[in-house]
Amino acid sequence: MCGIAGFIENQHDPAAARDTVRAMTDLIAYRGPDGEGYYTDAQAALGHRRLAIIDLAGGAQPMCSEDGSLIAVYNGEIYNYRDLRAELTAAGHTFATDSDTEVLLHGYEQWGPDLPGRLRGMFAFAIWDKNTRTLFAARDIFGIKPFYYYHVGDLFLFASEIKCFLAHPGFKKELNERRLPDVLSIEYLPDEETMFQNVYKLPGAHSLTLRDGRLSLECWFEINYHIDETKTLPEWEDLITKTFAESVAAHRIADVEVGCFLSGGVDSSLVVNEVAKDTPRVKSFSVGYAEEQYSELSRAQAFSRVIGVPNTACTVSAAQFFAANRRIQWYLDEPMPNPAAVPLYFLARNAAKQVKVVLSGEGADELFGGYPLYCQAVHFERWRKAVPAALRRALAGAAARLPDFKGRNFLRRAALEPWQRCLRADYVFPDPAQRDRYLKKRYRVPAPPARFRRWFAAAEKSAPDEPTQLQWVDLHTWMPYDILLKADRMSMANSLELRVPFLDREMLAVALALPRRYRCSGRQNKIALRAAARHALPAAVAGRKKLGFPVPLQDWLRQEPYYTMVRDKFTGPVAQRFFVPEQLCRLLADHRAGKGRYMTQIWSFYSFILWYELYFVDEAPPAQRLPEIYGAKSS
Repeated sequence: MCGIAGFIENQHDPAAARDTVRAMTDLIAYRGPDGEGYYTDAQAALGHRRLAIIDLAGGAQPMCSEDGSLIAVYNGEIYNYRDLRAELTAAGHTFATDSDTEVLLHGYEQWGPDLPGRLRGMFAFAIWDKNTRTLFAARDIFGIKPFYYYHVGDLFLFASEIKCFLAHPGFKKELNERRLPDVLSIEYLPDEETMFQNVYKLPGAHSLTLRDGRLSLECWFEINYHIDETKTLPEWEDLITKTFAESVAAHRIADVEVGCFLSGGVDSSLVVNEVAKDTPRVKSFSVGYAEEQYSELSRAQAFSRVIGVPNTACTVSAAQFFAANRRIQWYLDEPMPNPAAVPLYFLARNAAKQVKVVLSGEGADELFGGYPLYCQAVHFERWRKAVPAALRRALAGAAARLPDFKGRNFLRRAALEPWQRCLRADYVFPDPAQRDRYLKKRYRVPAPPARFRRWFAAAEKSAPDEPTQLQWVDLHTWMPYDILLKADRMSMANSLELRVPFLDREMLAVALALPRRYRCSGRQNKIALRAAARHALPAAVAGRKKLGFPVPLQDWLRQEPYYTMVRDKFTGPVAQRFFVPEQLCRLLADHRAGKGRYMTQIWSFYSFILWYELYFVDEAPPAQRLPEIYGAKSS
């Protein structure tokens, strides 16, 4: 696990380029505190910060091919690198190290742009061919590892994190302001854009080629459902169990100690239980709060005792939560008002004191049907099939004119298209009109659900029903741009590698064949996965309801000094530039008075303000404004 950065230009001084790329990687030194390396020539500059996990002595980067024509920088882990190495050796390639990075180099020599399709793992890499002046880059299927790029004129920048670009003199830092309404409503941008103008995400399962200034992107893997109706539920349970065991074994490959995150839910418990079969004293790590109603610590610790696994727990206080937000927004690169990032940061910080790698349970919900909204979609799907469209519209119109009654909201939403009732789009504000009254300007932008329309249109080609379409959309938006982004940033902020064995291409193959009835029903979620879990876990754990990362923020925002801390930002210069401070303060006051529960809306505005201050207001170097991160490098 590492951090990468680099740039391509028509012509530059290699010595000056080296200084620049070093400054870029210095901004993400926490991603790789074990080593650094740089390559420059008259057109290219590549930099690398290393967190040594595999081949501790021989895996330094940038790594060159035997003839020096190819240079690679890479972030991630290739779990089938030993198999690929054997195949490449048989084809005549000679290896000088035991690292998976060298497999990428020889693999590119052998297979060219077909290389990503042979890889099993999480990765974002770039390979510069100095003979043809071509840059080839690729990102893993799920988008576990980040890759950003900026292409303006003859300057092309790439990096693991956007903040690297700040160190390049050719980068023009501009706010992508027209997307402000989206990030306030959705919590993230569900496409390739970022909140920086001209900065883009390379999508998961895509490669990028830059040659003679021309940039092209290609999808090298498509997620398509191919439902297998021939297997019984017990057969699916057995297949899930065997495939997951094999995936965990692959994800445990490392030359350092591997631990696990443990929340107490079924997903992380399955991971810990599987690892413990071969490593009975594997270290597990959990996080919680003094406020018991928000904490899963007791459940996690009880399970760890049952299977005999040591558990190290930490609790997060309100003071710690609020104090950490400034640096967390810096680590995130973009404004992300998901409060679950904060406990995840403390969880990773605690684990990093003892291990360099952890396995976690992300991805199980998206693959195997774990979210309540999938169950809701089952009801909409049944209604759509049973009731003609004209009658559905008539019932929705009638329901809208009647006083509130049980089922009224269902009737109104059932007449909409799936993309129109996408709950991910209305995550913060159920109605864009509510959001807009807090905005100082009137932005002429589509309503949030329209941002998901293209994803649902694409999902229809692969997914046979609405719940499956929702899963497909989540795999391409919510998971990479929210769940995996915060997992990567919060772990790497603490120099900790986080691996996700559910997000494996073999596990994906199982999930894409699993019938919907074994993923979710109108009442149950993760049906087949939970059934498989019952053979390995206590029944109470296998059937436990998903909680995610609950936080007591709802209550803390009503308390001093946190109420005042937020109110000060709501009346400050950033709020005055973008928002209507009086409306923000009224929202905060109504929340404090118990007139409503507005935590998500308050946190959406507050997170943006903190982020904007860091990236656009304070021009001091990071070493001065963020000494808790860069203090050691201030010299």
